[in-house]
Amino acid sequence: MSADQTSFTHPSFGVMTPERIIIFDTTLRDGEQSPGFSMNLAEKLRMAEALATLGVDVIEAGFPVASKGDFESVNQIARNTRGAVICALARSGGAKDIAAAGEALAPAERKRIHNFISTSPLHMKYKLRMEPETVLDLITAGNTAARNLTDDVEWSAEDGSRTEPDFLCRCVEAAIKAGATTINIPDTVGYATPEDMEQIFSMLRARVPGADRVIFSAHNHNDLGLGVANTLASIRGGARQVECTINGIGERAGNAALEEIVMALRTRHDQYPYTTGIHTQGLLKVSRMLATITSFDVQPNKAIVGRNAFAHESGIHQDGVLKNAATYEIMTPESVGWSRSSLVMGKHSGRAAFRDKLKALGYEDMDDARLNDAFTRFKDLADRKKVVYDDDIVALVDDEARDHDHIRFVNMSVSSVSGQPSEVQLTLSVDGHDTHATATGNGPVDAAFNALRRAFAHDAKLALFSVAAVTEGTDAQARTTVRLEEAGKLVDGQGADADTVVSAVRAYVHALNKLLVKRARTEPEALNA
Repeated sequence: MSADQTSFTHPSFGVMTPERIIIFDTTLRDGEQSPGFSMNLAEKLRMAEALATLGVDVIEAGFPVASKGDFESVNQIARNTRGAVICALARSGGAKDIAAAGEALAPAERKRIHNFISTSPLHMKYKLRMEPETVLDLITAGNTAARNLTDDVEWSAEDGSRTEPDFLCRCVEAAIKAGATTINIPDTVGYATPEDMEQIFSMLRARVPGADRVIFSAHNHNDLGLGVANTLASIRGGARQVECTINGIGERAGNAALEEIVMALRTRHDQYPYTTGIHTQGLLKVSRMLATITSFDVQPNKAIVGRNAFAHESGIHQDGVLKNAATYEIMTPESVGWSRSSLVMGKHSGRAAFRDKLKALGYEDMDDARLNDAFTRFKDLADRKKVVYDDDIVALVDDEARDHDHIRFVNMSVSSVSGQPSEVQLTLSVDGHDTHATATGNGPVDAAFNALRRAFAHDAKLALFSVAAVTEGTDAQARTTVRLEEAGKLVDGQGADADTVVSAVRAYVHALNKLLVKRARTEPEALNA
């Protein structure tokens, strides 16, 4: 889409003006490929609904041909999610891929097939082992097949940023002639600079016949920390769709972060006079939801959604903010979903106050069962702590909000004497049936993990064990992270509790449940785009 066009008609979005940026979210596809990340069907449906509510234009739901689980996820998201275009990934050279994508997307209100193939000399020689002319033939075949199933077709040049310009132009021209309506040029390995990306899009728009009839898209990885910068530069070059993920998750160092792109466009409208359909007040809520589901906390200093993003400790900064927030805040916390509420919760707080606090923290959609469970744990925590902080509530609610329920922690008792082995008696619920185990170990955590292996037999190895305090003080909740490894698959689980050993067990159980989800999945070839 040319920057000087007055409008453009898109099969899914109708008339598009040059200042409108399409937000394409690939959290459920590229994001979930990250080592240690996995989501079950219920969690993917929750995320898809949250993304649609946030205002995401296109949700890339998965790669249907990869496995039965991926097919089912895309199909159910297509069936249940409204308000966004639902997209499925396929390889340009795979007839089965494109057929599976079309079948999975059949129930969608609006649908897109996204096909891709590598175009760089390095990928064609070593990954595809194909000649350039063969790649061109597959681009034509793939986009033709996809266009027979839907009017909304996207084509991606994998490793496009390292593709020779002349050949890239030929590939893009072939895709347009075959029916692609969106052309995506990914910086697949995060190698490009902002200058590179702006030049690529400017070049394609100037040289490729039919470039004024398609929307150009940018998909930038963050290996050099340039994902967002490269995306903004791509927009300057003429891209009008950006591909991104919540919290910037994704392969290796991740993708360009949706929340950072959107707020950069909004905050620096003087430099980027573009608009999106994102309801920015929901950014924090969706970020926290994803962190809960994947068990990967957002780093404290993460832009926009990190807990320190609007925190001021320096006396000079605090003085300035108190006089005028604009002295050190370039956007308001409320604009992305943060609340300045300082309501203190304690053992005398009732259910209504607890529900109001949850709404303020972005958990207004919890069902009654989870609310009751979370409130019970809150009261138990409040009996043990003088003050329950917001972070305490987030930690315990996140434990209750998970959909992994094959295995559940019930209770345990610990016997520990200095200088002697500790003993743990543990009860788990496995598919609704209680199972008991007793084990000893070198300390209570080791004993608890040994009991877990007896209660639910498995061969996974403990790859990481980390404990941190949620808040300050000796009565603080412990947040524990456990990483398990099995047959090359990595999963992370998290748990929180005022009792460190219980926190560790909750984290281990969470990781086990995620591992069971991971076992059901297969790793498809050539997923990167």
